[in-house]
Formats: sequence, structure tokens, C-alpha cells
Amino acid sequence: MTTSLEVLEAEALKLAPADRSHLLERLIVSLDADPEVEEAWEMEADRREASLESGSAAEVPAQEAVNRLRSRLARFVFASSWRRARHR
Repeated sequence: MTTSLEVLEAEALKLAPADRSHLLERLIVSLDADPEVEEAWEMEADRREASLESGSAAEVPAQEAVNRLRSRLARFVFASSWRRARHR
């Protein structure tokens, strides 16, 4: 690590937790700044909003969405493990 980076890190660590969190968000966003990706996500968000407004999609409570994702992930992990065990 360069000396200037070490100094910057030391200064950042002196910040209050909320300020460090804000700095972290800004740094992460700066790494993900790909205009094509940002435009694609903007279009996807618009598409989803239009689907909700037209009634072709329905809102799902957050806990239900998390439960569905966990269930799908568990099935995926099980299937992957089963396939690996079968091919040994």
C-alpha cells in the first residue's frame, strides 16, 4: 500500500460510522459506474414499474419474496449437490 493510501485509510477510519458508511457507498458506486449497465438497470426498473402499474405484475411482501428466494436457493443447492454426487 502506498504511503498516501495509508494516510487516506487512517483518516477514513477516524470518521464516524455513518460517515464511513456513506464514503463506502460512494466508493462502491464509483467502481460500478458503467454507463451501459446503469442504463440497462434504469430500463429494467422502468419495465418493472410499468408492469406493476398495468396490473400485469403484483407486488409481493418483502418477507414472502425472501422466503421464495430461500426456497429456490435451497432447491438449487440440493440439485447441484445431487448432480455432483451422482457423477463421482
